[in-house]
Amino acid sequence: MKRLLEYADEGDTVVVWRVDRLGRSLIDVLNTVKLLRERGIHVRSISDGIDPATSTGRLMLNMLATLAEYERELIVERVNAGIAAARQNGTRFGRPSSDPLVIADKLAIARDARANGRTAVDAARLVGWSRATLYRHQQAAARS
Repeated sequence: MKRLLEYADEGDTVVVWRVDRLGRSLIDVLNTVKLLRERGIHVRSISDGIDPATSTGRLMLNMLATLAEYERELIVERVNAGIAAARQNGTRFGRPSSDPLVIADKLAIARDARANGRTAVDAARLVGWSRATLYRHQQAAARS
């Protein structure tokens, strides 16, 4: 969107599939259309058939942008309700926990590699970790 706004010149026409593609909220859509119109850039919506150059088109733009924002808010509410319900049913989100025995074995291998003169990056790669992951596991092991 940023590149489009930089590229478009007076007399160009910006064609979008739906009006709500011009912004994340009603204010974004309206501000984008206003900015484009002030710069002499035409806006056309394929599926909505909206022409913001006319007063009727601007009315339809406002109504459809409002409905699109409402639809997005409903989707967010439904997703959050679904996540809450899944958590109540015992679903865990995020990465699965690593097996502490596997971590201990990998730390031992990395410790031996470091003792033999390998760098932290090499020792971490040896066990399939990044250097940051190696350090994080070493700190966790030192705390416990």
